[in-house]
Amino acid sequence: MTVVDLAAPSRAVSAQTADITVVGGAGHVGIPLVLSFAAKGHRVNVNDLSLDSLACLRAGRLPFIEYGAERLLANALRDHLLIFTSKPSEISSSGPIIVTIGTPVDEFLNPERHVVQQCIDGLLPYLRNEQLLVLRSTLYPGTTNWISSHLEKINRRLKVAFCPERIVQGYGIEELAAMPQIVSGATPEAAEEAAALFRIIAPEIVLLDPIEAEFAKLFNNAYRYIEFAATNQFYLIAKSAGLDYQRILRAMKYNYPRARNIPTPGYAAGPCLMKDTMQLTAFARNEFTLGNAAMLVNEGLPLHIVADLRHRYDLSKLTVGLLGMAFKSEVDDVRASLSYKFKKILNGYAYEVLTTDPFVTVDPDLLPFDEVVERSDVLILCTPHKSYKDADLKGKPVVDVWGMLENANLIA
Repeated sequence: MTVVDLAAPSRAVSAQTADITVVGGAGHVGIPLVLSFAAKGHRVNVNDLSLDSLACLRAGRLPFIEYGAERLLANALRDHLLIFTSKPSEISSSGPIIVTIGTPVDEFLNPERHVVQQCIDGLLPYLRNEQLLVLRSTLYPGTTNWISSHLEKINRRLKVAFCPERIVQGYGIEELAAMPQIVSGATPEAAEEAAALFRIIAPEIVLLDPIEAEFAKLFNNAYRYIEFAATNQFYLIAKSAGLDYQRILRAMKYNYPRARNIPTPGYAAGPCLMKDTMQLTAFARNEFTLGNAAMLVNEGLPLHIVADLRHRYDLSKLTVGLLGMAFKSEVDDVRASLSYKFKKILNGYAYEVLTTDPFVTVDPDLLPFDEVVERSDVLILCTPHKSYKDADLKGKPVVDVWGMLENANLIA
């Protein structure tokens, strides 16, 4: 009978030693973290399945927009502080392991915790007992302790922590250095080691129990999503009354501190806000009524805009141009972007739908801005990139929910 020593697993010959390993280190959550630790002089193992992203980083380029990261990447490469690996067998045998895999939801809005378990199980043969294992992305409530219990059942002694990321996409480098870091651990030892790890890059540490930290991340994102839904609902109500909501909103916020945080209306999208609201809804047995309502409002806004355009125009004879396909301004990420929902809906009504974006590089259908404006009969400002604010729209009628365009031919 073969006996496997779980405390001293066999490792690939190519495995190297680093101070910290970040699994998923070439992704949107991983790269700011990797470069922030490297900027403090720590050697980081960037472990990721994407060979293209690893090659991009190795060549000194970023696979997506992350402001302030170029200089840090160049410095880290110069100082030989980054190790690039793509296999579980190549994670470092010492130092903490930070896993950036979160809990996804399925088509029925149910959390799929097994995805996290499968990731951890794939790493286990190469993890040593007593290593710190930090879970980083959004987790369904109870997942941290569930993973810890799972490891105990198979006689693995790892220090499991959950330290949620809360950065704004594209500005992770800046925010990691400025914002408090929530830290939790399945044991006091895990929490203590995780706190010591994140004190390297964070100005403050806030300690919680794991399930409290899991809820803190979900509550933050769901609250933001509900804020967008509230202002989007106000926009639709004002619009139905024939009023200019932007004018009303400016009056509401003018020198009135209790209204200063009301966001402008817009298309609330991206890979986190709706998904995390779904996870809270699942936990609450589909009784998170505010979350359900927010999803209906935010996901329904493009439907209202298209319905209004159909009321005003015979879209079957018109070309509609969509300005901006990223899910938010000044980034190149199209994940869960409502711009593509617009495109899908309009393809069923319009003569032609044209799209453009100054940042996105992954969509072969994108056209130059000037061509889209020239060929379109009607424009929709989908993503409020700064370059659109003073752009020449050739007097074409444009839908601007964001209230960004001041001198355009706006459709009321």
